Amino acid sequence: MRRPTTITPPKGNLGVLTVGMGAVATTFMAGVDLIRNNAAQPVGSTTQLGTIRLGKRTEGRTPLIKDFVPLDPLENLVFGGWDLFPDTAYEAAAHAAVLSSEDLAKAKKFLSGIRPMKAAFDRNYVKRLDGPNVKKAKNKYDLALEIKNDIAEFRKKSKASRCVVIWCGSTEIFLTPEEVHSTAKKFEEGMKKNHPAIAPSMLYAWAAITSGVPFANGAPNLTLDIPAMQELAAKHDAPICGKDFKTGQTLLKTILAPGLKARMIGLNGWFSTNILGNRDGEVLEDPESFKTKEESKLGALEYILQPKLYPNLYGNVCHKVRINYYPPRGDNKEGWDNIDIFGWLGYPMQIKVDFLCRDSILAAPLALDLVLFLDLAQRAGLHGIQEWLSFFFKSPMCAPELYPEHDLFIQSMKMKNTLRWMMGEELITHLGSEYYD
Repeated sequence: MRRPTTITPPKGNLGVLTVGMGAVATTFMAGVDLIRNNAAQPVGSTTQLGTIRLGKRTEGRTPLIKDFVPLDPLENLVFGGWDLFPDTAYEAAAHAAVLSSEDLAKAKKFLSGIRPMKAAFDRNYVKRLDGPNVKKAKNKYDLALEIKNDIAEFRKKSKASRCVVIWCGSTEIFLTPEEVHSTAKKFEEGMKKNHPAIAPSMLYAWAAITSGVPFANGAPNLTLDIPAMQELAAKHDAPICGKDFKTGQTLLKTILAPGLKARMIGLNGWFSTNILGNRDGEVLEDPESFKTKEESKLGALEYILQPKLYPNLYGNVCHKVRINYYPPRGDNKEGWDNIDIFGWLGYPMQIKVDFLCRDSILAAPLALDLVLFLDLAQRAGLHGIQEWLSFFFKSPMCAPELYPEHDLFIQSMKMKNTLRWMMGEELITHLGSEYYD
């Protein structure tokens, strides 16, 4: 991949289209409005609060990321999206009950002006949800064309010069790649024949990518992990990334596991269980949707610990994940982890973690960062899989011949080095040998 010689500066509005206007999307939208009006701080956002070191430590150059790379300012973001419920973003946010009544009141005027377009929804893929605000068409290809038209119409009405589409919807049933996913042509034929391996999320991705619009997958759905989408992304110069926002329990896993491995501390077992009461929890009551989420959550440990390289330490780990729908908690998720480790001479120890987190509060800044970074990537002439955005995902995408990098600290280094590379700055290796010659 060539380093961009120039990055087109951001001009005009940046359209943000969320697939799904539930807790995550409305918390994201409300947060941007509050931050723009100096009523809140963008805590959790790498693009807004993160810094980046440039050059040697002795140079003292550590600008904010948003001052270093030409990101679009928050004032330029305009919002729209799709949902199977016709509620405005304000009504949906009130129903989600993530934000306080005081914060909701401050964002009411803004959120009330955002009404979802009809969704391409099929209950066969998300079995515990249903709603009236749904498109009807004779086949999946026609549905995808309607979504494509929605993007064009939104762009026109909002006067957006560029757009990004981000999946903030529910987890679909578990799917594996099939022949219909192997090429763009076969995928298009499959849509016309209503092939069952083509889920609604793929229709949104196809519509965005063929419109030249970047697409981020915030759920563990198969969506982008198929050759057809990657072929189309290259053809239409669309950056893509995913999958599954890295928020609560998995975020802590990708912080703790690299520390254990770095110190060569052994691991016998890691048991994780969650309780949550939001719409995501309700959807995951369905075993087929849970299977999709389970695969996403289970993968991180094996890739971080590399049991084939360290069989005595990590070759026989018992890793279990459970998610339980518990309505009283709403969006306030609780994740318990029991970690059975062993140290010098094999003596056993334990770590217990009880993380009382807020799912959408952790996910909203990720959505913001992904939108801004994908737009930057496109203006820098990048397309296809953006592995440097792995930092934000539970199951990061990468080239087919590679294994995904799950270590949060390696992901952070890769992301910042990519930004340095984009801007023609020296990459940082942290060697520092010149100070001791």
